[in-house]
Amino acid sequence: MTAHERANPQEVSRFDFGGAALRRGWPRLHAGDLEPWPEGRGAAAVQAAWRAFHEGRFAEAIDAGTACGAAGAAVANKAAGVHATYSALGAADATTLLRAAIARGEAAVLQQPEHANAHYGLAFVLGRYGQRISVAKALADGLGGRVRVALQRTLALQPGHAEAHVALGVFHAEVVDKVGALAARIGYGASREASIAAFERARALAPLSPVACLEYARALRRLDPKAAARARALLESAVAIEPADAMEALDVNAARAELRAG
Repeated sequence: MTAHERANPQEVSRFDFGGAALRRGWPRLHAGDLEPWPEGRGAAAVQAAWRAFHEGRFAEAIDAGTACGAAGAAVANKAAGVHATYSALGAADATTLLRAAIARGEAAVLQQPEHANAHYGLAFVLGRYGQRISVAKALADGLGGRVRVALQRTLALQPGHAEAHVALGVFHAEVVDKVGALAARIGYGASREASIAAFERARALAPLSPVACLEYARALRRLDPKAAARARALLESAVAIEPADAMEALDVNAARAELRAG
């Protein structure tokens, strides 16, 4: 079990986005994914799902987002990815949760092909699922290619999507780590240089994102044994960020745990 998985959701129960607080906080809360404020028919229900997500009520956010159909798929899938990663769910339950999220994401992409976060939500849960079954198996099953296509579509629709750049950086780093630099480049178009470029872009777009620092540090540890000092500095940067919501608090907690572990 990684430090990422050991973070305790109960530590982030202090967040409260009741009333107008969610609308006021929206620009900071969504600096990483640029999700637009929900408006129009059914918007109140989608807002409620996002409120549950940002407060750390991830299981509720999954149910509430799913009940909103395609309009709520982005929040439902983001909540599913976080819940499967950080909660005390058993392996079988987490896998089931992510499989349902993948199906939901596939449907959302068909219904909202021009919505960047429909594609990102699919990439996010595919990536979390791949990590659950092992990156090597995920690559063998073709999940890596699906993740990359979904991320590329996300960035084609929204080039400033910092979280998609983070995910792309993770993709490149994991492929290089599992199959080696040459096979990664030839078979998957993945490289160390592309990983670092993606993380640097993400940090430029969202300088207050703990997960960008956290995942960048992890990637450097995979890609370059000599980069330990840089990786530690990134973890320290993550810990220094004041989290905006429950998800960010979990990322900060995970970075803190990795610093303690050395």
